[in-house]
Amino acid sequence: MAVTAIPAPAAPTFGQRLPGLALATAIALLALGLGRLAPLIGGPVFGIVMGIAVRNLLAPGGQFTPGIQFAGKQVLQWSIIALGFGLSLNQVAKTGLESLAVTLVTMTVAFLAAWGLGRMLKVHDKLKILIGVGTAICGGSAIAAVTPIIKPDEHDTAFAISTIFLFNLVAVLLFPLLGHLLHLSDLGFGLWAGTAINDTSSVVAAGYSFSKAAGDYATIVKLTRATLIIPICLVLAFAVAWREKKQGASDFSLRRIFPWFILWFLVASAVRTAGLVPEVIQPAIHMAAEFLIIVALTAIGLSANLRKMAATGARPILLGLGVWAAVSVSSLLVQLVIGQL
Repeated sequence: MAVTAIPAPAAPTFGQRLPGLALATAIALLALGLGRLAPLIGGPVFGIVMGIAVRNLLAPGGQFTPGIQFAGKQVLQWSIIALGFGLSLNQVAKTGLESLAVTLVTMTVAFLAAWGLGRMLKVHDKLKILIGVGTAICGGSAIAAVTPIIKPDEHDTAFAISTIFLFNLVAVLLFPLLGHLLHLSDLGFGLWAGTAINDTSSVVAAGYSFSKAAGDYATIVKLTRATLIIPICLVLAFAVAWREKKQGASDFSLRRIFPWFILWFLVASAVRTAGLVPEVIQPAIHMAAEFLIIVALTAIGLSANLRKMAATGARPILLGLGVWAAVSVSSLLVQLVIGQL
């Protein structure tokens, strides 16, 4: 008897995404206005906080979910690409090379801290890997990339993502304040945010809340850091294959895990470098990118279920806190040692 394959679910239509997109956009407009009134806090922070408040106090229905998910992922990627039109390739290359030493040190610290603290807290190996990778590289995106390789239980993935997301929220609110208290320069703060905050959206939010220059620098540092998910995934894939005495992980796909929006960011930067973007429209492009960022962060806030985050348990949260603190401190210490602060 032939077995009929179950077709993959169709992607939501624009009409299905519209309610969630409209909700995120409406809140983002309010956040943009509040950010103009309180620039020290900034629109991105207002957006994510108001999104969290609406999600947990008003609980929007399921009809909003497709649009919220779309805004939290695709719109965020569009905003990063739009930022590329304001940055030259020379600036991107220079920043990437300047930040590489700090990035490699903080990644090493993240993995060592995840291993050591994980053993102390009796957190099992797969959850340690998920939290370590999420903290070291790019938050939920890194966790999603390594999940099909190490094949953790679903609740482990949920624990790791919730833990990483919790400290992303804390970083967005705390880092700009600490940056001002420590009297960090724009570049110093950008390097700190880009190497010590996990998720791209949170790096962008914290960076631009501090200043435009810090946001530009932090974005490039973070995108450089995000590309390191490729060698990490390859190492994990070979380790799993060796352990299981296989030739390779059956569902591992380099094409699937590669963050393609980074390539389009570089294309946009190349267009800017070639002088194809008139200077007169640069402010408009920056404003569009800023608003897209606020929309995306509002959507991420609208996805944050605080009750579920609280239910993840103490040990993963303590592990996430310890690894995040180690990375944050090591980033500042390395900058101090090499004279970049």
